Formats: sequence, structure tokens, C-alpha cells
Amino acid sequence: MEASAPTPAGIGQIAARLDRLPVSRWHWKLTFLVGAAAFFDIYEIFLGGVLGGVLGQEWHLARAGKAGLIAAPFVGMIVGAIFLSAASDRLGRRRMFMVNLGVYSVLSLATAFSPNVTVLIALRLLSGVFMGAELILIDTYLSEFMPRLARGRMIAVAYVIGFVGTPVVALLGGFFVARSHFLWEGWRWLLVVGGLGALVVFVLRRRVPESARWLAEHGRAEEADRVVAEVEEAVRAQRGSLPPVHVDKPRPVRRVALADMFRPPYRNRTIMLWLFQLLQTVGQYGFASLVPVVLLAKGYDIVDSLGYTALTFIGAPVGAAIAVPLVERFERKYLIIGSGLATAAAGLLFGTATAPALIVAMGLIITMSNNVLSGAYHIYQAELYPTQVRSTAIGIAYSLSRLSAAILPFGGLALLASFGPIGVFVGSAALLVLMCVIVGALGPRSNGQSLEAVAHDDPGAPQAASHTAERSPARGRS
Repeated sequence: MEASAPTPAGIGQIAARLDRLPVSRWHWKLTFLVGAAAFFDIYEIFLGGVLGGVLGQEWHLARAGKAGLIAAPFVGMIVGAIFLSAASDRLGRRRMFMVNLGVYSVLSLATAFSPNVTVLIALRLLSGVFMGAELILIDTYLSEFMPRLARGRMIAVAYVIGFVGTPVVALLGGFFVARSHFLWEGWRWLLVVGGLGALVVFVLRRRVPESARWLAEHGRAEEADRVVAEVEEAVRAQRGSLPPVHVDKPRPVRRVALADMFRPPYRNRTIMLWLFQLLQTVGQYGFASLVPVVLLAKGYDIVDSLGYTALTFIGAPVGAAIAVPLVERFERKYLIIGSGLATAAAGLLFGTATAPALIVAMGLIITMSNNVLSGAYHIYQAELYPTQVRSTAIGIAYSLSRLSAAILPFGGLALLASFGPIGVFVGSAALLVLMCVIVGALGPRSNGQSLEAVAHDDPGAPQAASHTAERSPARGRS
């Protein structure tokens, strides 16, 4: 069917119909299917630290070899975050969902057969390319389907599912690496688990619909209407009659180019998001990828190191779960700032700790606060740009986080060698404080508004209250 030009009324009608729906089993099912893929993205990221600790000893890797092994998927993610995210704006969210997960599954299985560290690093780099856009697509896709009053909560739930991958990879690492299984080194089984699990999710995900907002923006009004009608039918079957549709005043439809990201109203938020993404990885992935190596530097053996890592990583899904009610109760930008400062403070204590109990306690606080921050910013970044360029704009910003994450193992291991664990975490804390200042100064408010109102910076848009604060008057935007 030939696409027609999008109209303000058509786009506004689609958005209004989706935003007024009550949360139903249909929304929860979609959240689970999308969140299950986040599990494997996060599993892949946190696997780097485990492999670096295990193979650093088993293959007698020098510092550069260990850093390269940890950094490889992040380098691939730079490419994937930019180009595959842009492809989802041109070709559709659903299509790229399937491509990313399917190719990653095959590559992860192939990586398990790596004969040496060179092949292993090359294949993990390629795997990173196809996982690079996965979290961006999750943010984009769910934000475009979920009702505005539940948008933050549902995306946060998807990340609860995703961050279960954090302790799982550490627990499996502790189990597998201590011995061989079926005449095969244990670390290879970690890659097999990731590849086969992603393949199962790929099969389950085949029937998810294309984003109705994306279809409407690309002039495919009939398809968008059909998708929304199917969603409404599913919700009506569970929840009964639906609320009436209230369409906001139509905004002029115009093509938004990437160059517009550096013009008002997007310029400040683009600068904020780029700097934020460069810095947030210090807490989020710097700790996760280096903690097994840091614990080895503190004098623990590989089995104890992975055991303590697994205990600290339990905080990841716990923190993501804590974020679920918080992301609608508090402004997203302030939640990012508060959790970032908590990570910085706990990191300083982790760096100086020698007692196992204190190491585990501070590690738990770091991972919990990190994942409150993660739950908040994944929602927040998806709210800042129009549908036409949403995936591309946040993909470019997100690629900067992959760049800094790729550099972190080299810088972190150099700091560790020169100044010990305390040097690593003092530097991390300073960068996280800078991140919080930038978000506070440049970030807009977004809670409870339609995507279109936030993206177009419409001061006349209604400030809807959240589910958890419906009795309070809504606040204005900054």
C-alpha cells in the first residue's frame, strides 16, 4: 500500500487513542516480550567482566588483552546504536527488533567456539553491533505504545526483567568457570546460554505489532488504525468500556531533521543527553565490568571474586524494581540526580572496603542505585524527541555511552594498576557528580505528559498527574 502524507489530526488521533487506554494484559504481555530481550542485552554487557576475570587467568592475558576483551562488545555497540537505531526510524521498530535479536543469537553461539582470544574479541565485537540498538528500541517501542500515565512504570518493569540478567551471569559464571562440563570449558557454556535464550525470545517476539505512532508518522494511516483497533479490542475484552478519546490541538506536521537536534527546543536536551551518556557509564558499566578484576586486585581468588560479584549484582533487579513506583512519583530528572549521587558515595566506600561484608553491602547499594538511575533515564531519553527521529536521536547519544564504556576498561585498569581500587572510585565519583549537575541544569521535566507534548516542548500541554500522585496538582515544566 502506498503511504500517504501524515496529517496532524491523524497522528494526534492515534496518540490520543493509545494514551487513554487503561493498562491491561495486552500491555503486560508486550512489556514482558520486550523486557525479555533486555535480559540478553544486559547479560551480554555484564558477561564481559566475568570473561575478563576468568580468561585473564586461564589464557594468561596481559592488561591490554583483558581490557580489549571487556571493551569489545561496547565498541560494536557504538556502530549498532548509531546505524541500527537510524534504520528503525526508516524501516520500522518491529523489523529491527527481529534483525537485532536474531543475528545476536547466531553470533553468541558462534562465539562459544572461539579457538583463541583474537577470534573471541572479534565475535564479541560483532555481537555488540547487533545488541547496540536493542535497549534504544525497547525505550522507543514501549514509550510509543504505553499510556502516558503508565509509560514510566511499564518501561521500568521491562528493565526489572532485563536486569535479572546481571546476577544470572555472575551466578552462572561462578558455577561454570570452576570446572569443565561435558568436556568443554565452562565459560563457553555462558555464551551458549545467551545465544539459545535469545533465540527463544526471537521466536516468541514474532507476533508483536509495528508501532502505530511510527506508522502514522510515515503516512500509513490505515495500518496504524488497524494496529490501534486491535489493541483497543484486546483491552476492551479485559477492562470493559474504554474512556473517550480527547485529541489535543493538532500541531503542524513537518519533517524533523537531525540538524534540528541542535536548535530550540531540542538543543539543551541534546547537549544534556550527550554529556550524560558519556558520563553515566562510569557508574553503570564501569563498576559492573571492572568489579571482578577489582576484587582480584584486593586479593580474592577467582571463585570468591565471582561469588562476591554475584551477591552485589543481586542489587540490579532489586534496584530496577525499586524504580517502578518511583519513576511516576518523582520527576525523572531528579530521580536520575539522586541515584547518581548515591552511586558516587557508595563507590567511594567500596573502593576503600576490605571486609567482605562491607564490600558486598556497598556493591549492593551501587547496583541498586545504578539501576534506579537506569530505569529513570531509559524512560527519560525516549520522551525528549519526536517520533520521526526518536530512535536515531537517542541512538546517537547512546553510542557515546558505548564509546566511554569501551574506553573505561583501559582507563580503569590503568588507574587500578597505579592507584589501586580507591583511585578508580574517586575518579568515578567526580564524574558522576558532574553528570548530576549537567542533568539538573539542562534537563526538562517530562512526567505525566504525552510524548508529543514533551517532544514539541509545548507549554500549553496538559500536565497530567501520575498514577501514584493523582491527588496532587501537576507541576509545570522547566
